[in-house]
Amino acid sequence: MSPTNPIIQQVTERVAERSRASRTVYLERIRREGALARERGPARAHLGCANLAHGFAAASAEDKPLLRGTAKPGVAIVTSYNDMLSAHQPYETYPGELKTAVRRAGGVAQVAGGVPAMCDGITQGRAGMELSLYSRDVIAMSTAIALSHDMFDATLMLGVCDKIVPGLLVGALHFGHLPAVFVPAGPMTSGLPNKVKARTRQLFAEGKVGREELLDAESQSYHSPGTCTFYGTANSNQVMIEVMGLHLPGSTFVNPHTELRHALTEAAGARAVQITAHGEEYAPVGEVVDEKSIVNACVALLATGGSTNHTLHLVAIAAAAGIVLTWDDLAELSKVVPSLTKMYPNGQADVNHFRDAGGMQVLIGDLLDNGLLHGDVLTIAGRGLDHYRSAPSLKEGSLVWEEVTSGSSDLDVLRPVAEPFSADGGIHMLEGNLGCAVSKVSAVKPEHLVIEAPAKVFDDQLQLLRAFEAGELDGQDFVAVIRYQGPSANGMPELHKLTPPLAVLLDRGQRVAIVTDGRMSGASGKVPAAIHLSPEAADGGPIALVREGDLIRLDSAAGRLDVLADLSERVPEGRALSDAEWVGTGRELFSAFRRMAGHAEHGASVFGVNGAESPTHGPGLGFAAPAGFAHSEVPE
Repeated sequence: MSPTNPIIQQVTERVAERSRASRTVYLERIRREGALARERGPARAHLGCANLAHGFAAASAEDKPLLRGTAKPGVAIVTSYNDMLSAHQPYETYPGELKTAVRRAGGVAQVAGGVPAMCDGITQGRAGMELSLYSRDVIAMSTAIALSHDMFDATLMLGVCDKIVPGLLVGALHFGHLPAVFVPAGPMTSGLPNKVKARTRQLFAEGKVGREELLDAESQSYHSPGTCTFYGTANSNQVMIEVMGLHLPGSTFVNPHTELRHALTEAAGARAVQITAHGEEYAPVGEVVDEKSIVNACVALLATGGSTNHTLHLVAIAAAAGIVLTWDDLAELSKVVPSLTKMYPNGQADVNHFRDAGGMQVLIGDLLDNGLLHGDVLTIAGRGLDHYRSAPSLKEGSLVWEEVTSGSSDLDVLRPVAEPFSADGGIHMLEGNLGCAVSKVSAVKPEHLVIEAPAKVFDDQLQLLRAFEAGELDGQDFVAVIRYQGPSANGMPELHKLTPPLAVLLDRGQRVAIVTDGRMSGASGKVPAAIHLSPEAADGGPIALVREGDLIRLDSAAGRLDVLADLSERVPEGRALSDAEWVGTGRELFSAFRRMAGHAEHGASVFGVNGAESPTHGPGLGFAAPAGFAHSEVPE
């Protein structure tokens, strides 16, 4: 294994130094709670009789005596199960399987609570999407409620998609003395090729095929239980959680309802018992998630061209562990982390093809060998990321792990560091007189990375869609500015429905791009885009000063975003919806989130850095940043 890359090391040290005060407070708290757990034995042992009786009143005849006693560690199951969403439907049977596995391993498990799991695929372009990002923090709070009963010594987290995994992890980190084992459900098998699906979407946008043809294509793509197979936020979640050492090695992309998936689920239950404070391999989640594992997650995101949503989620996850991560850290890491995968929308392969090419074991092994990951980290599998070079399999009915020593079997999908698809990461950070933003470049052709064109300004994505349908965008180069889409304005919805029509214009030879304070998600494709622009329009960001026809220069290669106009005498135009207007689909219940949400660059969260004082409350003040912190004054 090579020495750690000097830039990786420098960024890690800078993150640690910046976080020293808050991380120290956080660690002192969870270590105190961990020491108390060792002293007292299983958590429920210190409950009063009435409290404990409530805790096992509904337990099975098999589990009730175990819960009544105070010798066996208790394991909480927190689940995102519902049977509407393909990614979460497999979890229906997990509680029973996990309870049996935990019991065999010497513990006792209970479903402690459920968390909401909404689907961005269903809510795209609809009012419900405006609750999607807020749901991450609701999930974190729901996780905290589940664990607040003080009955548990470890947790099993059942979640896969978009906001669910970050929310579960944020919640778990607030109980950082407890081990947390994340239990994936796996991706559905491959369906309609992604190239065919994308083409059908564009034909529908052009009016060349009808709804039935489009629905046929979509239902052949999303066709069975499991995660959607494209490399969006859900599967980016899974890659990062494995690299952070919170999955069992090699468990990420095993398909649902297979023998290997079942064996890995049982092994996860057993492992949760083995790593409690009452055994010899104590691995509390607050120690597993440290500065090195956060940087490892950033590296994995960049190396795979993962979802831009994680430029928000990683900042929020780090904050929950008392760690201050910034977009500047990601920008610096991107310069030295090569792009190693091609998965849709960055290529035509899906995550099953990635797995079959060598998957996580080959990726992690190669990054370790080239000094791009920290190997000396604590994981649920033990000390050291080398555990994650091994792949699971069944031999004579038993689950075994064997180290993978071969490289990629398909260089069109997965490449080594020595032969990358590109020398830098798939996500770039942008700065300029419009603020700071994120650009996913892994799916954008090199000739489209730089554009200078007049602005077309929209205060709602539907305005742009109507302009496209009316032919008002035909035959011209432009930068679509879609504003009042940030966390304080309307929950920062994904604007993925804009990709097909703008891709049509791009294919016609027009030069087009997007600049927005909203999101485009892991499904963003070939249209160049500057997203997550911060500060947002609703908080007085410069994007609110842009006028129709202003020249905008987006240079994703150089990391610049500028409007070539004098903004000094201008006043903001447009506005976010008022609370009275922002109603329907339950949005009115989340008005407080609009007022509390921090800047996108600070994670767009309503929570502060764990262990640190939060800044004064108010719109857009960035609760995931320490008091007084601003993007322009990043500590060295």
